[in-house]
Amino acid sequence: MNIGIVGLGLIGGSLGLDLLASSQDHHYVWGISRNSETCKQAAAIAAVSIASTNIADIPDRILSQTDIVVICTPIAAILPTISALAPKLASNVIFTDVGSVKSAIVEPALKICQQFNQRFVGSHPMAGTAFQGILAAERNLFQNRPCVVTPSHDLEAVEKVRSLWQLVGMNVYECSPEEHDRAVAMISHAPVMISASLIAACQGESDRTVLKLAQNLASSGFRDTSRVGGGNPELGRLMSEYNQSAVLRSLQNYQQSLQQVISLIENKQWEELEAFLANTQRDRAFYVD
Repeated sequence: MNIGIVGLGLIGGSLGLDLLASSQDHHYVWGISRNSETCKQAAAIAAVSIASTNIADIPDRILSQTDIVVICTPIAAILPTISALAPKLASNVIFTDVGSVKSAIVEPALKICQQFNQRFVGSHPMAGTAFQGILAAERNLFQNRPCVVTPSHDLEAVEKVRSLWQLVGMNVYECSPEEHDRAVAMISHAPVMISASLIAACQGESDRTVLKLAQNLASSGFRDTSRVGGGNPELGRLMSEYNQSAVLRSLQNYQQSLQQVISLIENKQWEELEAFLANTQRDRAFYVD
């Protein structure tokens, strides 16, 4: 395939690395980044065949033969990026994205693409690390990780996008944008806010001696629980902004569960608390292997 990747950070760079390293298939990958240094670094690590800050620098013969363009920008830039690129690409090209929100993206993106007789299929590869940027890109980042693809009447486009993610080792699931957003709010978006709130609550300790001791004693338990709350602030804000109703729903459910725990402890219902924890111990296996 001839594939365009717009946004050469961790996800875009890792996708390019896997595609160009594939020994069974011969792919051409062109990339676009706002930063010229990023373009140079992406080419140097073989994440792209060619990269530029301006799509006008990509030869017309390459653009005209492009099968799929993957938008790997922050959520807020996905639709403006498609609007800017669509007039410069051939009809029938397929756009997809990697955004962690789908309801706010899929329908508007479809409308943009239809103006130019192009296709759009939403996708969300759920893979990543704590690091950012092209130099954080790594081979096999997507291996055995889940990826959502949104349905469409254009079955050929859906199959091509599905094949792209399967090519880099992902387990692909198809669901509506609304179902995706509710599920991801529970297991990804709300946990960021919950984790961040834990950090803020600890920092709110008024006794500075106790706070300093807690900081010195913090180990794997706190590190695991606080990891996502210490991540990219812009990403956390965009998750909540573009998936507001689902995130609020999940946080309100968590609030009810937390209040239940508070009530059990206040009322010294130790057997009931142990039963609650036994249930969560059992149920964790449904989410974590």
